[in-house]
Amino acid sequence: MLFDSSTRSELAKSFGVTLVVILTIMLTLTLIKTLGQAAGGNVAPQDVVLLMGYTTIAHLATILTLSIFLAVVLTLGRFYRESEMTIWFASGIPLSSFVRPVLRMAWPVLLAIVVLELVIWPWGNQNSAELRDRYQKRSDLSRVAPGQFQSSRDGSRVFFIERDGDNAATGRNVFILANQHERESVTTASRGRLLMEGDDRYLVLDHGQRNETQFKTGEKSLARFEQYKIMTDPQTLANASQLPPKATATLDLLRNPTPKNQGELAWRFGMILGGFNMALLGVGLSASNPRRASNWNLLFALLAFVVYFNLINLTVSWVSNGRAALPNALVAVHGGALFLALAIIWLRDNGNRFCLRRQPKAAAA
Repeated sequence: MLFDSSTRSELAKSFGVTLVVILTIMLTLTLIKTLGQAAGGNVAPQDVVLLMGYTTIAHLATILTLSIFLAVVLTLGRFYRESEMTIWFASGIPLSSFVRPVLRMAWPVLLAIVVLELVIWPWGNQNSAELRDRYQKRSDLSRVAPGQFQSSRDGSRVFFIERDGDNAATGRNVFILANQHERESVTTASRGRLLMEGDDRYLVLDHGQRNETQFKTGEKSLARFEQYKIMTDPQTLANASQLPPKATATLDLLRNPTPKNQGELAWRFGMILGGFNMALLGVGLSASNPRRASNWNLLFALLAFVVYFNLINLTVSWVSNGRAALPNALVAVHGGALFLALAIIWLRDNGNRFCLRRQPKAAAA
């Protein structure tokens, strides 16, 4: 059928262009954010590209949802502005008939969103968390470049060290400047090595001295030692094996229905239902007056997407805090969005007819 094929062709072209633009913006923002994390010492510089890829793949479902929504709004909005929609209406084709070609074009995208949210989303978040944890579990000695001053991960200490050969766990000529609890200390040692005791990590210094200054009293002290042990990042390894709910597989979330896990399920199922609802909302929100050269319908459509996306996040918060059950929250938000989308389409088709039927009664009164 000409109507079905031509509409799907226009929707597919608009979807492709929109996806490329949004994906380019997303990659740029992700690159800037990841470079900032690498500069702050939270991720390894050599893992920037890999981490950026994991982050983009994890958020690809949101990108696809926004792309399909904008494709529907832009394509049907152009039909209104160029009077193509008037021709279709005059041919006896109502706005509700556009739901079929829209869904026929969108079903592969909606299927991809299902796979992305249920499988790829936790996989990408898990790999991102592993990259960060693997870098954070490295010793402070291995983070410091030989012959250069560099701050620790929390910024409370400054290191200078010369590595002892190829062993990243040992070094020589160690210098540590620390600011903690209103006191400053300078520690120097001829050698240093890494020592593991359970989940805690210690830096053991040999043959050195420690100068300490109290900021309040101005008192200074000097202590020489044959061996000195400093704890470094005691909670790094303890938290490494505790993955957040967003990095947990969907089946594991279903098997362990805690409030946090239920909140994560609300996000995943919400994005799947949201993709379908946004495609339908795009059909109703695309209407515009061809006599007015404005894009108010696009602005309203984008506002509707922002509101819907925030409602999904609000649903996640409600379920995570135990204020609402998962089924009730999904039905309230996404069922309401589906009803609103169908109501807008029905009003676009029957609103004028309904008003014309009421006009004679109003005139007779």
